[in-house]
Amino acid sequence: MSHFSIMLVPDTGQTKTYRLSKMRLRLVILSALLLLSFGFLGIYGIFSNYKLRDNLILSQTTIQKERQRFAQLKSDFETQLKEEEDKMSVYARSLGQMQARLSRLDSLGKRLVEATPALAKSEFNFDVQPAFGGPRIPDENHTADIQLFDQVKYIDAQISSLNTQLMAVDYILQDNIDEKNARPHTWPSEGGWLSSYFGIRTDPFTGKKAMHRGIDIANRLGAPVLAGSRGIVVYAGKMKGYGYLVEIEHGYGFRTRYGHMSAITITVGDVVEAGQMVGRVGSSGRSTGPHLHYEVRRNSQALNPEKFIPRS
Repeated sequence: MSHFSIMLVPDTGQTKTYRLSKMRLRLVILSALLLLSFGFLGIYGIFSNYKLRDNLILSQTTIQKERQRFAQLKSDFETQLKEEEDKMSVYARSLGQMQARLSRLDSLGKRLVEATPALAKSEFNFDVQPAFGGPRIPDENHTADIQLFDQVKYIDAQISSLNTQLMAVDYILQDNIDEKNARPHTWPSEGGWLSSYFGIRTDPFTGKKAMHRGIDIANRLGAPVLAGSRGIVVYAGKMKGYGYLVEIEHGYGFRTRYGHMSAITITVGDVVEAGQMVGRVGSSGRSTGPHLHYEVRRNSQALNPEKFIPRS
């Protein structure tokens, strides 16, 4: 059997000789090759792990960005949806308010026609829908939002038409009443005393200066509220800030308002006389205690009610 000798010659010291058979030499070489192979595989594995980790981090970052983008898109969509819902809610609320106004005007118009023999019932027929016309022009972009807006405009046109009729009725009625009697002239409650004046005052809720468009008459809870002069009830119900409110049309542009009441004793369309009870003193709405808020308006302009009440 052939052998191989391997001599190790150090710089100093004794030379060492190793004898290996051909088989053992092959095993040594094979072992060395295996060790080198495993070494390269280890280095490649480590490199691959680093690369895989970098790819994983990049993927996680991409997923995180996509999640953030999706969350932003979702937030934007929800905000837009909320804005559209709020817009539709405003339209629907406006439509309801206009329908309520239209119903009150219809009721008032009927009562006026029935109570006034001088009016031709065929001319002022509030049971007949106002006539409208004109060619229809299709709109390809006619969305539900636009349809609701058109419906609001349609009802507003009906109210304008009805207001025109009522103005004509009011003009005819003025032939039977002079301006002196239309002008508010009585104390608007049974008893009470003037607790707050017309004009700029300190708001009792905010402490800031604010315009007060009427006068306040402090009185006991439940005291009768009296009409300032003869007229027709055009509003009777709750109104924001006023609580229970009655509004009376007196002719010649004069109107009076009675707010914060605890009860209302008349209805829209009733004809009331000067000094007739229309409700009872309360503290409904934006109020700090039992009192009557009394306003006098002419052609929608607020006037100082002190000019229209008897001097004590």
